[in-house]
Amino acid sequence: MKSMTRFIATVAVTATIATVIVVKLFGSPSAQAEPMGAPANVTLEPIQIAQADTGSAGSAAAPATGSAAAPATGSAAAPATGSAAVPATGSAAAPATGSAAAPATGSDAGSAAGTPAPAAGAGSGSAAAAPQPVELAWYDKLVQRPVEESGNFWMPKAVNDVADDSDFMFITVLGLSTFFFIAIAVAVIYLTIKYRHRPGHKAEPSSAHNDALEVTWTVIPTIICVFLFYYGWRAYIHIVTPPQKAIEINVLAQRWSWNFTHSNGVEDSDLHVPVNMPVRLVMTSTDVLHSFYVPVMRTKQDIIPRRYTYVWFNATKPGTYRLNCAEYCGTNHSQMGITAPSPEFPTGRRAVVVVHDPGGYERYLADKAAASQHMEPDKLGRMLYEKKGCVACHTVDGSARVGPTFAHDYGTEVPLADGSKVLMDENYIRESLLAPQAKARPGYPPSMPSFEGQLKENEIVGIIAFIKSLK
Repeated sequence: MKSMTRFIATVAVTATIATVIVVKLFGSPSAQAEPMGAPANVTLEPIQIAQADTGSAGSAAAPATGSAAAPATGSAAAPATGSAAVPATGSAAAPATGSAAAPATGSDAGSAAGTPAPAAGAGSGSAAAAPQPVELAWYDKLVQRPVEESGNFWMPKAVNDVADDSDFMFITVLGLSTFFFIAIAVAVIYLTIKYRHRPGHKAEPSSAHNDALEVTWTVIPTIICVFLFYYGWRAYIHIVTPPQKAIEINVLAQRWSWNFTHSNGVEDSDLHVPVNMPVRLVMTSTDVLHSFYVPVMRTKQDIIPRRYTYVWFNATKPGTYRLNCAEYCGTNHSQMGITAPSPEFPTGRRAVVVVHDPGGYERYLADKAAASQHMEPDKLGRMLYEKKGCVACHTVDGSARVGPTFAHDYGTEVPLADGSKVLMDENYIRESLLAPQAKARPGYPPSMPSFEGQLKENEIVGIIAFIKSLK
């Protein structure tokens, strides 16, 4: 009995020591929130991009492609409230660069105001011949920051308050598996060498029964399984039970883009969330299976057509993090959520999750809403072209992709799959948005989803204006 007790104790202690060693050596960075004092400004280097067009008379500085900043084109006085915009000489007023509404000083990105846009054709009221660079809105700067990839050999940094539990389980199972693999392998090798067949040696008699050994291999695995079940079940219940007062964001996944709709109606292809506040995502798909996966959150949930699935998290560290689709959804699966090319990202930029400093999320909602309401139709259309995922299938340079290009076709007759032709005008574009297969083009797969119910009337008008501007 004493030998059995010593054997069980030795195995248990050795397994515990091995687990602790593995946890100490390879444990993931903690997801616990870092102490916060007063909200600190995030210093962002100015990001300059080329203006989409040369502008027209009365337009001092058009916002950059994909930017949600609201210009004050032709307005008598439209500087953003509380900004330091200075009216340009000979122009009505120059908008505050990169500001869509009143910026709250001391928030997560710092104020983008204070640098007035240069006046085009000062004294004459005409636009400058050369394109003028304009500054991105502050929330677009956050989106375009380098994605944080820090972590350890096994996993990226943990940014969700439930991540510590799942990381602990991962390291524990890894430690136990490593210990038992080594122990069993060493035992097999040792016994194979010791009891191998050799001339002059008789085979050892096999033991028919050993109480100590049988109790050991029954009790120890049972204790380990109960331990793993208890902590795994506790973590699972926590993960699938969102708090009562979580912020809800609707998620629509489609080939090949994300669309996040916030409580005030703001839509974006990147996910913006507050820090240290629970967020619940209500998700569905318009076409095939997708999967929402944020590695730093340890959050993964399938998105299924014609039904809703849910996931929640509580981000503990501000930053910009990677967002993936973890379910193969077709040709551009690996590029899910990619944006149009830009000087900073020549091949486009993948969708990201931005965790804002305290107060930054509320400012983002206010500024984004104000920007979309005052944006010129063609600029709104260009933004929607990027944010709604049109860029994944349609180009604006004349080259073909999954779908036909938007360039040069407006006002011409385009061929249809049935052999006829139709004039590409406002009615055709509108019908193609709401019923894509009604007048399908030849040579392209019928993969475009319907945007009926997803686009407001002014957004349809904006997309039409954008396509018209490409002719």
